Amino acid sequence: MASLFDLSGRVAVVVGGTTGIGRAIALGLADAGADVVATGRRAKIVDEVAADLEARGRRTIRHASDVGSLASLRALHEACIAAFAKVDIVVAAAGITKRVASVDMSEADWNAIIDTNLTGMFRTYQVFAPAMMKRGAGRLIGIGSIASFVGLQEAAAYTASKAAVAGLTRALSVEWARYGVTVNAIAPGVFETDLNREILKGARGREFVTRTPMGRFGSTEELVGAAIYLASDASSFVTGQLIAVDGGLLGSGVNQ
Repeated sequence: MASLFDLSGRVAVVVGGTTGIGRAIALGLADAGADVVATGRRAKIVDEVAADLEARGRRTIRHASDVGSLASLRALHEACIAAFAKVDIVVAAAGITKRVASVDMSEADWNAIIDTNLTGMFRTYQVFAPAMMKRGAGRLIGIGSIASFVGLQEAAAYTASKAAVAGLTRALSVEWARYGVTVNAIAPGVFETDLNREILKGARGREFVTRTPMGRFGSTEELVGAAIYLASDASSFVTGQLIAVDGGLLGSGVNQ
């Protein structure tokens, strides 16, 4: 049974893998046996995560990239193919958010959030999927959110982007299943990271905890199991799905 979850011999790329959820998943995939490339815009942090991966005995390369640039992602793919000859697993984890009343939100902020969270994921898949399709195998894993299912106060762009991630996941799963490529997503509940730490301070954070039956925020390491499952042979007949890892938030009714 353990062999179902063994990623030895696999190559994984985690875009947005240098901080928060992406970093935890990158290290978790390495612990499961994969060679991992964790990439982001800041070369210094790319280097730091690469050192952590190498300390686990895994191969990696140091290559910064930007999900806002198709050329940058193509260069990343070329570097990965040059180093490893293939990519088996891609995790699209880059994301940004901003809390602001919708009537006051600038178009620039709206476009930046949609471009990073949704279009950046699409660009990543567009670049990495063709080689997977040609080989007849691949795992694409996006990072959605509870906002893929429910609305969040003063987070219209983020909610719209994550709801669209759910639709993109389903659409691509249908289109690419015939080529042996699965497309799934993880929908985290509330995990405190650099991305949302300020937003979760005060009443908003307390409300999230109240609505979560487990009564706490998640730890990013608690997302690793879902990522390994979706990356492994254990999920060979699973595609087009969003797996919520949320402490029961989406399933909860009255908690008091």
